[in-house]
Amino acid sequence: MHIFYGKASLIDYLKSIKTVQSTIGFVPTMGALHQGHLALMQKSLLENENTVVSIFVNPTQFNNPEDLAKYPRTLEEDVKKLTALNPNIILYAPSVEDIYDGKPLSQSFDFDGLENQMEGKFRPGHFNGVGTIVKRLFEIVEPTNAYFGEKDFQQLQIVKKMVAKNHLKVNVIGCPIYRESNNLAMSSRNERLSTEERDEAAIIYKTLTAAKEKFATNSTATISEWVQKSFNKNTRFTLEYFVIADEATLLPSTRKNKNKKYRAFIAVLVNNIRLIDTISLN
Repeated sequence: MHIFYGKASLIDYLKSIKTVQSTIGFVPTMGALHQGHLALMQKSLLENENTVVSIFVNPTQFNNPEDLAKYPRTLEEDVKKLTALNPNIILYAPSVEDIYDGKPLSQSFDFDGLENQMEGKFRPGHFNGVGTIVKRLFEIVEPTNAYFGEKDFQQLQIVKKMVAKNHLKVNVIGCPIYRESNNLAMSSRNERLSTEERDEAAIIYKTLTAAKEKFATNSTATISEWVQKSFNKNTRFTLEYFVIADEATLLPSTRKNKNKKYRAFIAVLVNNIRLIDTISLN
């Protein structure tokens, strides 16, 4: 397996294997790999001659220093999983110095308002950090196709917007959410949950599926009120937000329009661990 810790050697290697017809698939991650990550890689392996995976815990997208400090770092285990999946995967595992040249600062981006909703409201500066690292990685890897999970649907829309505004030649592909046996959306943060917390977190997807059923006959305000009341009864989980929004603009919806696509977004706190999820309502 090819592992690169510096961008210069990675760029040289990618140039050496690139042909006019070949394609590069790219899966950016922050490590602590789970089956959801591996599913993105499997899709890339099927659709491209070469697949690059990055593992980098990006400091500029964390507004909470405690969250950054506690984010799981399991590079040795991750390498084993990648090797087992396909030893031809190209791994880029850089340092902060290698990515940011000693200056880990975010660029400022205009995502046409996509950054001001949901996660953007609760995590100031988060999407500037996401835009900065994804743009930097795209410039280094120069992928043909890049794969992102739909659990972070807002991030997916923001990456697409960043690519369009910067005229980057990357095809951004959203992939279905991979779930645990109780339908909890797979996330590296799940590793910080106790067994009991992990089991009880099934409430998140149950709430989303119930909201989807109610969407056919109830107003968005009625559904949001029902969700809030449901979590008020739960002492373990705290609802940070529940929003029904237009998929394209991510603006909260007050009236339903049959020509638009809608999606429910939720963020929940348990023992100071944030869990997010989403579901299409159409």
